[in-house]
Amino acid sequence: MQSTLSYRVTTRTPELLRWTGFGGAVLLTAGAWATRAVPMALALAIAGAGLVVLAWTLLGRANPDAQWLRRTLVWWCAPVAVAPPLFSGDVFSYLAQGEVAARGLDPNVVSPAVGASAEAVARVGVYWRDTPSPYGPLFSTVERAITNLTGGDPVAGIVLYRLVAVLGLLLIVWAVPRLAAIAGTSAPARTSAGRALWLGVLNPLVLWHLVGGVHNDALMLGLMLSGTVIALHALPELRWWQLTAGVVLIGLGAQVKLPALVALAVVGTALARRLGGGWTRFVIAGVSMVAAAVVVSVLTSAGGTGFGWVRALGTPSKVNSWMAPTNWPGYLAGAVFGPESGQAMISSARIAGLVLILCGIAVVLRRQLRGGVSEVTALGMMMSLIVVLGPVIQPWYLLWAVLPLAACLPVGKWRTRVAALVGVFALLVPPLAGNFAGRVPELITAYALGIALVGGAYFVLRRVPVAAQD
Repeated sequence: MQSTLSYRVTTRTPELLRWTGFGGAVLLTAGAWATRAVPMALALAIAGAGLVVLAWTLLGRANPDAQWLRRTLVWWCAPVAVAPPLFSGDVFSYLAQGEVAARGLDPNVVSPAVGASAEAVARVGVYWRDTPSPYGPLFSTVERAITNLTGGDPVAGIVLYRLVAVLGLLLIVWAVPRLAAIAGTSAPARTSAGRALWLGVLNPLVLWHLVGGVHNDALMLGLMLSGTVIALHALPELRWWQLTAGVVLIGLGAQVKLPALVALAVVGTALARRLGGGWTRFVIAGVSMVAAAVVVSVLTSAGGTGFGWVRALGTPSKVNSWMAPTNWPGYLAGAVFGPESGQAMISSARIAGLVLILCGIAVVLRRQLRGGVSEVTALGMMMSLIVVLGPVIQPWYLLWAVLPLAACLPVGKWRTRVAALVGVFALLVPPLAGNFAGRVPELITAYALGIALVGGAYFVLRRVPVAAQD
């Protein structure tokens, strides 16, 4: 008899959970469109989000295969793909930045308030109207192209941005199971691919923020992860053209958002190990990765955006994120000693966080070079450092770390903790994008109604029989 038990739900159970999640996605979309019926619209959206999270959580016990999970992802994404922007209004910043770029101005230097139309600026969140774009030249090119194609029409623009996000998601779906195979967990290949897709791709944060929220993180992650797969597959036989193609894709991901560069450090270290290891080869491989990143950056900046995006990288940190642990000492100091002391503490803690990130990355790369951790694990660990110790945390930033971790974490407490964190962050922000300041009674009522519906669904689902097998 095996020392551990594997659990198999009955044949009907995964299908029931699939349609429960689909129903939740439909409710979420219906609530997003029924904005005039607040708080009922918000209650519908919260209930829908809760049903998806519940179905996803219970599917973690079912262990369905990868193909089944891909089909489920299509069903769950379909309603969200026709919803208005969910959880965030960042896509309206993209539209305004696209207008700036289409007028021949540099969106990394010129803010929407200066370079976009009054109608476009009115849709942008108040925090971002006077700030330049922090995104790389590849995404600025996408923004300009979408504006030129749509003539500035916001509905058509949102549709095209969502298509870009879906393209990024397709790359992620392709890459994550292959990263799991590279990571080589103890589970069979079929099982590890399914587990990686469940935690990494089907999880609610992907639905909410990559598809529903239309965030450009989808494109960044898709390019980064697919490039990592291609590059790592090229190393055993040193297929240089394939390695170059993977490095270029990672570099393009970094031209959307800079954190994708971490994958180049992983690939460079893996190349050094393949060439025999040692610090000399590590330095040579590292220099080659930096050179490749510079070449890609120069080529993508040739469209006229220049390198202003490097100066604008700090734009998101102009708003103090309450989710970022590095800001917590500042909030405490501000409550005790006043706002000026609090801001000074936040600035100091951010510098300390940056130092810890650099030190942590150095430790992880050293362990990878010596064979202590796999390439995929190293990527997940370094991305985790950037997310946890960075100056800003948004719920969708967790995906930077969750996607590679989903491919390498074996079944156990750490995988459970990551899944729990995803579930919490999936319900941490109200589903309907907007400012809820002064509307606390509406939020309380909506959450009460939504929780009641999800509780009833759980009462029904928990009675579905589960069979345990050796």
